Amino acid sequence: MSYSPLKLRAGAAALAQIRRDGFAPEAFSVMAGASGGPKWLVLSQLDRVLAPWILEDRVAPLFLLGSSIGAWRFACLAQSDPLAAIDRFEKAYIGQRYETKPSPREVTARSREILDVMLGDSGVREILGSPVVRFNVMTARSRLATASDARPVLLAGLAMSALANAANRKWLGWFYVRSLFSDPRDEPPFAGMSGLPLERVALTADNLDKAILATGSIPLVLEGVREIEGAAPGTYRDGGIIDYHFDEELSGGRGLVFYPHFYGHIVPGWFDKGLKNRRGRASLDRTVLIHPSSEFVARLPHAKIPDRKDFETMSNDDRIRCWQRVVAECERLAETFAEWSERGQLEAVVEPL
Repeated sequence: MSYSPLKLRAGAAALAQIRRDGFAPEAFSVMAGASGGPKWLVLSQLDRVLAPWILEDRVAPLFLLGSSIGAWRFACLAQSDPLAAIDRFEKAYIGQRYETKPSPREVTARSREILDVMLGDSGVREILGSPVVRFNVMTARSRLATASDARPVLLAGLAMSALANAANRKWLGWFYVRSLFSDPRDEPPFAGMSGLPLERVALTADNLDKAILATGSIPLVLEGVREIEGAAPGTYRDGGIIDYHFDEELSGGRGLVFYPHFYGHIVPGWFDKGLKNRRGRASLDRTVLIHPSSEFVARLPHAKIPDRKDFETMSNDDRIRCWQRVVAECERLAETFAEWSERGQLEAVVEPL
């Protein structure tokens, strides 16, 4: 088989439906976005093609569910001009500069600036008023020691979280509550997510920006977000703590799930990254995963997807140049999907998960 920079793979039920009915935007009711920090840069060009493909001429609602950087990406897609929002976000994100190792307060302040640039003057209003997009942000409300930003206390809380998770993923519920900030106009198909406690909070003009900031608030890297309007009192942190890649059945039996991802595998939670036996599979029956191929990633600068370690291992100038090259290289992903779509080849190239 010839080299392809992009992989399109489907769970059993999704594949059967595609074989029967074709590969069409209206088949998807949910779009999922994973945590991953700078990893999102490999998808920024692809998002520019996927946004018009899945949203133009759409009538039925599309439920966007993101944790951490996935929610930031989807805040771009949910605006009236997704491409302009992606451009603003990408430029501001790549352009981050830190002259010394930054404190959580400094990174939080910079993240607020990036968020303001990405949302612009009317982003909040556009997201909440979108005729077809229903925007959903997954956060983690911290409990016990994990609610503190005092470094020794938080470190102890994270260590206890990791031990509890290693023993039983459900025990994360001792330390965190899934807090789903969702568009109140429609109940999302994933409102019944199981396994860990879940609470829903209505997204409003008063809390949308804080919800987005909270879901990107990586412990020890950013400060937790408190006093979110309409939400329970507490400290809200990165949604990837619980739902790193969403190892859940998200469709609720209502359509399929479209999942643009960095990888071809699913890691359930943040603390599962080092646990090789924690790889999601059963949840993907109705999911279509689209991701860069391993051969493509091997051809990127440094033969890898960008990650947070780049802030430590590269100078500001080197990192910015590297990330700009990655984005330019990833135009090939967008071109590949566009070619498949224009030639009516999507059904032919989709593979089983």
